[in-house]
Amino acid sequence: MKQSDKKGSSRGRLNAHLLQGKRGVTLVELMIVVTIVAILGAIAYPAYENQVRKSYRADAQSDLMQLASFMERFFTENNTYDLTVTNPDTELPFDQTPRSGNARYNLTATIVAGPPSTYTLTATAQSLGGQDSDSCGDMTITDTGVRSPTTGTDGRNCW
Repeated sequence: MKQSDKKGSSRGRLNAHLLQGKRGVTLVELMIVVTIVAILGAIAYPAYENQVRKSYRADAQSDLMQLASFMERFFTENNTYDLTVTNPDTELPFDQTPRSGNARYNLTATIVAGPPSTYTLTATAQSLGGQDSDSCGDMTITDTGVRSPTTGTDGRNCW
């Protein structure tokens, strides 16, 4: 018998000896792992949803600021915020956030022709994806730069 054959057979016996008494994962161990994963998921998913709502809120705030810039440029050219002065069909450049796909916020302008001419831009939260349950709710910005709400129902800053 060769020396290599002796080594091979002794390895086989060693592996068999090490595997004795090992039976795999028990059902109790598996259920403990499933329970831990479920608890982590129950904690992580609401936090994830909250972050998604906050990102859509930030998008709506950005869009409100862009619309406010549009309104100020319009005022510079026409000395009024009334969009219908130059053309009765003139509207805001976009009316929802996000601009394509399903709206999380609808964007509207309330314009007082004046004098003095003023406006209030509003982002109205939609129920899609629970955006209407966001702590800040509907947001507004005026021609003077006043933003509301400043804090949400949870006490956190909205703007």
